Amino acid sequence: MIIFVGRSNVGKSTLIYRLTGKDVRRGKRPGVTRKPVELNWRNRRIVDMPGFGFMSGVPKRVQEKIKREIVRFIEENADEIELAVLVIDGKSALEIIERWEKRGEIPVDVEFFQFLQELEIPTVVAVNKLDKMKNVEATINRLIEKFGLSGTWADYSEVFIPISAKFGTNIEELKKVIEKRLREPQERRE
Repeated sequence: MIIFVGRSNVGKSTLIYRLTGKDVRRGKRPGVTRKPVELNWRNRRIVDMPGFGFMSGVPKRVQEKIKREIVRFIEENADEIELAVLVIDGKSALEIIERWEKRGEIPVDVEFFQFLQELEIPTVVAVNKLDKMKNVEATINRLIEKFGLSGTWADYSEVFIPISAKFGTNIEELKKVIEKRLREPQERRE
């Protein structure tokens, strides 16, 4: 199983469509996906998880309930999850992370990455909205630091992949990394 997780409105459903060619319900406003949506692709289950964080017009208690359900789903299915694709908005992620840090809170994107690491779920970070990013290398280097990792993009070139789901930019590179990461557990067993 491959899960696609991330904040609301970062392009998870659009990315799944770009990768698989399978239509997934998408919307312009945050919070269209409220429950996990499953589809099959290349003999694997693909799960489009609801977005976490802000959802326009959705009460805070409902947002928290959705976040708890996402966490529960991942915890209950951790053994089956071969790979998580954490989709982040490359244009605004750093600004959002720094805003949370100023309030003394752990940014939800960072918290989610760490949660996946604790569960030992292999994770790829799809840094979406490449078309709107100014300095891609500097942005990804700062994201790596904010995610609690040491090193540069060169060290994490198969973890942090800049893409544009909307325009299909670098989707083939992401697909190659996903396929390679899915083969790794098999290679370790042989």
